[in-house]
Amino acid sequence: MKIGIIGSMQFTDKMIEVRERLRELGHDVFVTDFHKDMVNKTDEEIEKIKLHQKYEMDAIREFWNLMQGADAVLVLNYDKNGVKNYVGGNTLMEIGFAHVLGQKIFMINPIPEMPYCKTEIEAVKPIIINGDLSKIK
Repeated sequence: MKIGIIGSMQFTDKMIEVRERLRELGHDVFVTDFHKDMVNKTDEEIEKIKLHQKYEMDAIREFWNLMQGADAVLVLNYDKNGVKNYVGGNTLMEIGFAHVLGQKIFMINPIPEMPYCKTEIEAVKPIIINGDLSKIK
């Protein structure tokens, strides 16, 4: 299965780790090429890089292009900024892109209790895997 990994770029190191684990399970997995600038950086450094990529390098469109032909996305929704299972605005858009493209949507953790996005995520009927990558099929 061809799978794109999405989530906050603060989770870049986890994205790389999960990508490798999914590859070991036989999947074709990708993350945005913009991740390379964020490896081994602090949250503050990642935030600056991320804003530059969004505003100056059209990061949203870059990932949209990568998503073409994929079978699924895996949302890495770990805790962030005191929010359990965080999903940010950009990730919410990518979830919407996946839905419109007819891709399966897997979430590593349950849907967050975030008022601005909970019902939208529920509406696309993601498959919650509770950290078990073997459930991606």
